[in-house]
Amino acid sequence: MKTPSGLQALIDDGIIDRVVRPLKSGKEAAVYVVGAGDDIRCAKVYKDMAQRSFQQRIQYQEGRKVRGSREARAIGKATKYGRKQQEAAWKNTEVDALYQLMEAGVRVPKPYGYFHGVLVMELVTDAEGYSAPRLGEVELSAQTAREYHAFLMEQVVRMLLVGLIHGDLSPYNVLVGEDGPVIIDLPQVVSASGNNAARAMLQRDVNNLTAFLGRFAPELFDTWYAEEIWALFEAGELHADSELSGHFEHDESEIDLDGVRDAINDAREEALIRQQGREAAEEADY
Repeated sequence: MKTPSGLQALIDDGIIDRVVRPLKSGKEAAVYVVGAGDDIRCAKVYKDMAQRSFQQRIQYQEGRKVRGSREARAIGKATKYGRKQQEAAWKNTEVDALYQLMEAGVRVPKPYGYFHGVLVMELVTDAEGYSAPRLGEVELSAQTAREYHAFLMEQVVRMLLVGLIHGDLSPYNVLVGEDGPVIIDLPQVVSASGNNAARAMLQRDVNNLTAFLGRFAPELFDTWYAEEIWALFEAGELHADSELSGHFEHDESEIDLDGVRDAINDAREEALIRQQGREAAEEADY
């Protein structure tokens, strides 16, 4: 295939030696299967910020550290320089998060480096060696759904223990690799301690997964993992090996239980709508 302009510099520098095929394309980036000698990897080419929504990212960036005071002021004022710095920070966030989460034992694609604005990382494959499908694209047995849910709750915990929340976790940001779920797409990762919406985003992440996996194991709809995890986190009692039950005693004077459950159902519908949008975007790009 013709080499995309964003990947030519990597070929020129010998980081990769060929582009095999497009893998997926969305609003934020286009991903390609690439070759580096005998290794097959993937390369994530971030799209120009003019093609993406600047305002929608503000809620995710609250609490993130900025390298210098000049950059922080420029970003805060949304100047041209500030937007450029924010764009760079947006891309670097995913790279930094991948390395940090891999070190923490979270199952994410292994990063190989960030070159010329392109993230090169492991190509996640299924048992047959094909590109792994997204969780939202597979049918599961009730037992497998329960196992995946338990595993993903463990991953959410491990992320939280290093101060991070995915912020956009759904069945379409999880790949089903040969050894099980792999979490992807992290440019919007949220600071757990520095973002005022952290708790709500954690709940949304967990509800998105529960809404999908509950289709195969309906008893998951009666669990409250997000609330349990956050309560342990706030109390300083959350650990990588914490045994989660999914049970949580609510203060019914402060919480609308029916509203929370409705939010889970809404998350399921939103996930389906978003997938339809992704598919339409991919068809338009190709």
